[in-house]
Amino acid sequence: MRSLTTIYVFTYAFTFTLWNNIQPTVEDEFIANYSSSLLTNVPKTIPVRTQVLDLSHNRISGLSISEFIYLFGLQVLNLSHNLITVLDFSVFIFNENLEYLDLSHNNILKVCCLTLANLRHLDLSFNKFTALPISQEFGNMFHLEYLGLSAAMIRRSDFRYIKHLQLHTVFLTLGNFSLYEPQSLTVLNTRNLHIVFAADQNFIFSLLYDGMSTSENLKIVNLRYTLSYKDFPSPPLMLLEKIKTTALMLDSVDLQWAIILQIFVLIWYSPVEHLTVRNLTFWGPLEELTEYAFLPLLSSVEQLISLDGSMKALTLEHVRNKVYYFNQEILYRQFSEMNIASLTIYDAYMPHMLCPNRTSSFQYLNFSHNALTDELFQNCGTLMDLKSLILQKNKFESLHKVSFMTSRMKSLKYLDMSNNLLHHDGADVQCQWAESLTELDLSSNQLADAVFECLPVNVKKLGLRNNQISNVPRGVAELKSLEELNLASNRLADLPGCSGFPSLQLLNIEMNLILTPSTDFFQSCPRVRELQAGHNPFKCSCELQAFIRLERQAGGKLFGWPAAYVCEYPEGLRGTELKDFHLSQLACNTTLLLVTALLLTLVLVAAVAFLCIYLDVPWYVRMTWQWTQTKRRAWHNPPGDPGTVLRFHAFISYSERDSLWVKNELIANLEKGEGCVQLCQHERDFIPGKSIVENIINCIEKSYKSIFVLSPNFVQSEWCHYELYFAHHKLFSENSNSLILILLEPIPPYLIPARYHKLKALMAKRTYLEWPKERSKRALFWANLRAAISINLPISSEGNE
Repeated sequence: MRSLTTIYVFTYAFTFTLWNNIQPTVEDEFIANYSSSLLTNVPKTIPVRTQVLDLSHNRISGLSISEFIYLFGLQVLNLSHNLITVLDFSVFIFNENLEYLDLSHNNILKVCCLTLANLRHLDLSFNKFTALPISQEFGNMFHLEYLGLSAAMIRRSDFRYIKHLQLHTVFLTLGNFSLYEPQSLTVLNTRNLHIVFAADQNFIFSLLYDGMSTSENLKIVNLRYTLSYKDFPSPPLMLLEKIKTTALMLDSVDLQWAIILQIFVLIWYSPVEHLTVRNLTFWGPLEELTEYAFLPLLSSVEQLISLDGSMKALTLEHVRNKVYYFNQEILYRQFSEMNIASLTIYDAYMPHMLCPNRTSSFQYLNFSHNALTDELFQNCGTLMDLKSLILQKNKFESLHKVSFMTSRMKSLKYLDMSNNLLHHDGADVQCQWAESLTELDLSSNQLADAVFECLPVNVKKLGLRNNQISNVPRGVAELKSLEELNLASNRLADLPGCSGFPSLQLLNIEMNLILTPSTDFFQSCPRVRELQAGHNPFKCSCELQAFIRLERQAGGKLFGWPAAYVCEYPEGLRGTELKDFHLSQLACNTTLLLVTALLLTLVLVAAVAFLCIYLDVPWYVRMTWQWTQTKRRAWHNPPGDPGTVLRFHAFISYSERDSLWVKNELIANLEKGEGCVQLCQHERDFIPGKSIVENIINCIEKSYKSIFVLSPNFVQSEWCHYELYFAHHKLFSENSNSLILILLEPIPPYLIPARYHKLKALMAKRTYLEWPKERSKRALFWANLRAAISINLPISSEGNE
């Protein structure tokens, strides 16, 4: 026999909203979902093996056997929220496995019944029955556990066919209700009874009295009574002996205060242990309260609160008061003196609550969503047994006063002060907390760093979420027992240390202002097993690399990794998960970076030095300096100094070993005969007293051309190199064609030193004259040389000599 839990598992399938969606379950069962499909008839295409069928929220108005005859395995059928007016159970005669049938929220007026032997859940609530549709066939449904019905009247005989059934829940919707015969509900044998009365009608209180005599758990919705209190039907005297209910819930209650008090007196003396009243509105008129009910009832209430009753917990939620004048002091006194373990007054605009006059039995108090202030329970020493106190969403402001409020609550373990206006300025005010307090919630207040000066020393779980904390001061307070700390949604810029929290195991620091978390957190907090640090504006830089490596070493201690850990800065990396952010070790290790830069610098210096030596750069620098100095002196010559007036047709550069050829051949042939050429030779034309380099530069400057006699001896001469360098410099500085190259003897390339790269370039790009060995060709040689020297030579330049 399947339990009711199994049936409820089937109903969960109804939440699927896909059109004509059929999916096999793990038990090889099939679910067919046709809800909200605008159907007017049951589809003909339902799979034969369907076991769970949802046809709710359509426009189906009628059912027939042919529509279900082939669904032999059907177990769950939902036909709620349709337009069915007549129900014939014979439609399901071939569905022998049917266990769950929901026909609520239709327009059914008539039922033709047939026993469905395996049915466990049948819901006919929110229909248009006049009388309860219970026939003799219902009595044969021995597996029935849930029964939902609707009617406009109830008679004693209506439940006679099912009084022997052991029902788990009976749900009754009573719309346009006109008649109830007392004692009718008491026939039922059910554990849970849920009654929804018409919202626009005066409630029939016999339903409440009989319901309390019927089931252990009773819920009634829409208790509204607008008639005079004089017409209110008082509960029967013998009712207390018959009451079975231990848990009572009243929802949407709109009654006079006097009626509420009388019902409360009844419940207090009854076996009810848990009373919940939601959406409660109480009202006057005041004169009727005073004349008929208030004074005698108040006397009764004051007597009963001092007596031991069955009630353990009272819950009042969403309370509204329509009484223009109301002595709240009396009401607060009644609540404070109740001899119960749990009291909840939620959303009642309650501004105050009195301290009990005697030692209270309260173990749980919940006064959330009210208007309570710092004056609550000040100097109150009667709440000795209180273990849990919930005061969230009120108007508390002083943390110091809150601590003093708890100082005499010797058993208090849990305190919730979230969503208030709490602050603490830390102005040398000593806080006094209950020593037994181990869990404190101060979330969503206005607390800053000074809050750590006012905390209970034995707290194990501390909530400081959504405050204004920017730093956790060191050495302010040592919370040796603290195991869980919630600092999410504050203004912290780094992970706090554990110097004051040696037992910390869980830290939540999400949604703060942490750019680069410190990496020594787990070293200072060895007991932490979970760190929630996601949703911070992480700056992805070298400093963050250590934190990312820490995650790998932490072994899953970072909660929410990696989705909650995303780069916020720099802009180019925004949205990148930290696990995907990588930088090289060189970029993040300053020492390694400096060593690498130093090594590269040394290599570069060595390479430059090698190139300088190989290319004779120092020599060129020295020559450039000589050239610059000579030029500078020339600029500073007196006005009468001839300076750089051209005196020679050509300057001859040659090796001393080739001097015989120069004197016997070159000079002899160029300075004699017609069109003689004035040549500059260092042996005769250098000015005594000046340096050789300065003489070379002056001779080159005062000559139209420079003749270089090239030979293996030439490339071995240092001075020839100087002369070639300065002549080449003039060539480029004056953009002239002043170089004449004479190849006296062939020069093998391997003989030319590396520093003669200019000579190599000149020989490769410029035409040179080669001294012929045959005498017959020498006349042409001299003619070409004279032509090269005498090009565009002004006659006056020679005459001025």
